[in-house]
Amino acid sequence: MSDTDKRPPGLPADAEGRPGREAVVVGGGIAGITAALGLADAGVRVTLLEGRPRLGGLAFSFKRGDLTVDNGQHVYLRCCTAYRWFLDRIDATPLAPLQDRLEVPVLDAATRVRTRSGEGPRLGTLRRADLPVPLHLARSLAGYPHLSLAERAKVGRAALALKSLDPADPALDSQDFGTWLREHGQSARAVEALWDLVGVATLNAVAGDSSLGLAAMVFKTGLLSEPGAADIGWARVPLGELHDTLARKALDSAGVRTEIRTRVTSLSRTENGRWAVEVPGERIEADTVVLAVPQQETHDLLPDGALDDPDRLLGIGTAPILNLHVVYDRPVLRRPFFAAIGSPVQWVFDRTDASGLTEGQYLALSQSAVHDAIDEPVAALRERFLPELERLLPATRGAEVRDFFVTRERTATFAPTPGVGRLRPGPRTKAPGLYLAGAWTATGWPATMESAVRSGVSAAGAALVALGRSRGHLFEEAA
Repeated sequence: MSDTDKRPPGLPADAEGRPGREAVVVGGGIAGITAALGLADAGVRVTLLEGRPRLGGLAFSFKRGDLTVDNGQHVYLRCCTAYRWFLDRIDATPLAPLQDRLEVPVLDAATRVRTRSGEGPRLGTLRRADLPVPLHLARSLAGYPHLSLAERAKVGRAALALKSLDPADPALDSQDFGTWLREHGQSARAVEALWDLVGVATLNAVAGDSSLGLAAMVFKTGLLSEPGAADIGWARVPLGELHDTLARKALDSAGVRTEIRTRVTSLSRTENGRWAVEVPGERIEADTVVLAVPQQETHDLLPDGALDDPDRLLGIGTAPILNLHVVYDRPVLRRPFFAAIGSPVQWVFDRTDASGLTEGQYLALSQSAVHDAIDEPVAALRERFLPELERLLPATRGAEVRDFFVTRERTATFAPTPGVGRLRPGPRTKAPGLYLAGAWTATGWPATMESAVRSGVSAAGAALVALGRSRGHLFEEAA
C-alpha cells in the first residue's frame, strides 16, 4: 500500500503524494479567507471558523427592506496588488473594476460659484495624465482651484520631499505627519484640501494623528510610484457578493470546511504537540493555527509564551468609521462619487444600482476618523448632514428623503498613531505552528483590504514553510 493510499479519507495530498496536514484558521474576514485559501491550495486540510453569521469581516452587506446595503463604502487602488490578486482568486475581478484613469471630483462647500443650475459649490478635479511620475499629476495640481498658486507650488515641493522618505525607517514611525507637513510649508488649507482629503480616507486619521511612516507609505505608493497607482476601484455589487458568496464558493472548491456562527473559546497545545481549538460542542485538533481576528481577541486567545509581550497588542488603538445612508425619491447626483471640503461631509458614493434600488437614488456618505460623531443619535446626524448635502448638491433641494439610516463601525481600523509600527507583530509567534493575520499586523500598510490580504498571505506562507510545502502559488510582490 502506497503512502498516498494510507492518507485519511478526504485528506488531500500534496504534489508528491504526502498526506496533507491539518490547519485551523480563526476568523473569516479577508485575512482569514486569504490564509485559508493559501493553505488549502497547498494541500493542507483547512477548517475556517467564523463567529459571525457570514464571511467578510468588516466589509459586508445586509438587507434593509428591498435594499442590499454595504455596512460601509470600501475602495481599493490599482497599487493594491494583493487585493487584486485576491479578487482574481475568488473570481470577483469583473465585479469590482478600476477607473481607467484617476479622477476625483472635489466640491468645496464653503466657496460658492455660479453654475448652469444656479449657485453651487466650487468644483475642482484631481486627475492624472498619462505621463511619468510626478508629471502625471502636475497639470491637475496646477489647475486645482481649491489652493492658491503659492500653495500649489509648496505642495509640489513637499511631495518631492515625501518621495525621498523611506516608510520602513523606524524613525518615521515616531513622528506625526501633521508636524512634518507644517515643517514643509503646508498651510492648514493645503492639509484640508489635499493631504487630509487622501489621508483621512486611507489612514482613518487626520495628519496630526498619523504616523509619518504610514503616511509616507500611502502617498509614495499611491501617488508617487506609478502613474496609474491611485486609480480607484470599488465593487459595483454588494460587498457580500464578493467577500461572502464568492469567497465561500472559492473556499468550498478548495476543500475548506467553513463554519460560521462558531466562536473559538480557547486555544491550547496537546500532549502530542498539536493544537486544540475549542468551540462550543467540539474540540478541533490541528498542526497549524492562524489567528485572523482583531488584536483584542488575538490577545485573549494567545497561549502563554506565544509573544514576548502580548500586552503590546492592547496598545494598538482603534479608530471609527461612520456611514450615513440617504435614499432620495429622484436622482440628485450624476457622478459615481465625489469628495468634499469645507463641510463635515467627506466622501459620497452612488450606491443605487449596487443596492438593487429601482426608483430614486441611494447615496452613501463615508465618514472616517469621526471620533466625536460615532455615537451621535441618528436624528442629530440627519439634522446636520442633510443640509450639508443640499449645500453640495443643489439638486437635493425639494427632493424627498425616503430613508435615512446609519451604520457604525466603532473599531473599524487600527489607529495609525505615531509609534504604532513597533507594536504591530509579524505573522510568526514563538509557539510552533501558531501564526497571526489581520490588517493590524505588520504589513507596512494601513488598515485596508490590501493589508488584510497581505497579512493572510504572510501567515499562510510562514505556515507552509514550516510544513515543508511550496508557497509558489501565493501572491508575491514583483521585484
